[in-house]
Amino acid sequence: MGFLIGIYGTDVFAEAALNPDGFIEVDFLTGTSAGRVSPSLAKAIRLYAEVLPRLCERQGVTVGDFGRLTTRYVGKAGYHFIVEVTDRRGKTSRDRYVGVTSERPKIVDSLGRVRRAKSA
Repeated sequence: MGFLIGIYGTDVFAEAALNPDGFIEVDFLTGTSAGRVSPSLAKAIRLYAEVLPRLCERQGVTVGDFGRLTTRYVGKAGYHFIVEVTDRRGKTSRDRYVGVTSERPKIVDSLGRVRRAKSA
């Protein structure tokens, strides 16, 4: 559910699975995507780009603070997505989330402690 853009249901993982490469990459700055998407999902992606400035404002940043803001949704080999953010200075971070619930993957370290997996 895309509550940020209103009650707008999409199934990005199912659509990603239908693509030959098994993923869809969404650019939230431009409101575009790489990969085949339905008209409904394409509209949702555009709507997210339109509301992004207001979301940024509420967080004390501007859209101009980002050089890149993308998410790659993978619909094959287990649902997961990778968020990539590049700031205006060029520093990039990538984080992987798994499942429809969007959890950071966890691992057990050599001492038996449960830890978040390192970034993607």
